Amino acid sequence: MAPWCEILPWRRIKPVLKTYHGSCHCGVVRFEAEIDLTQPTYRCNCSICSRNRFWAAVVKPASFRLLEGKDNLQQYLFYSMQNEHYFCKTCGVRPFGRGNSPDVGEMVGVNIGCLEDATPEELAAAPIKYCDGRYDNWQNPPGLTSYL
Repeated sequence: MAPWCEILPWRRIKPVLKTYHGSCHCGVVRFEAEIDLTQPTYRCNCSICSRNRFWAAVVKPASFRLLEGKDNLQQYLFYSMQNEHYFCKTCGVRPFGRGNSPDVGEMVGVNIGCLEDATPEELAAAPIKYCDGRYDNWQNPPGLTSYL
């Protein structure tokens, strides 16, 4: 099976990968990632995602490169102590996180709001999958999603 099928099991055609560049607000943390914005992106109602309005594109670790600012990242762990949330120590922005999912395996959640070269049209067209993380019901959307 092609490597992209492992992360995108619901997609059986070649992905539309594009290299995007991103940063935190102050620009100290910089990264690039190959992302297919025609695939689902994720909005979650868990306590951390709802508080910082995190909107993620999920990629495999090999598709993500931290270019600058590693020493300026602060890791935050909570609840299961397994998912790694990273924030810039200077501006507080959360550019990405690292985690592990039974469906996907190791992954990086890239904050779409931190992408510098994604066009408004690409962002508007990106499909969103809503996750009910507040009640550990990750495979289903919460009853109300308009606030996410």
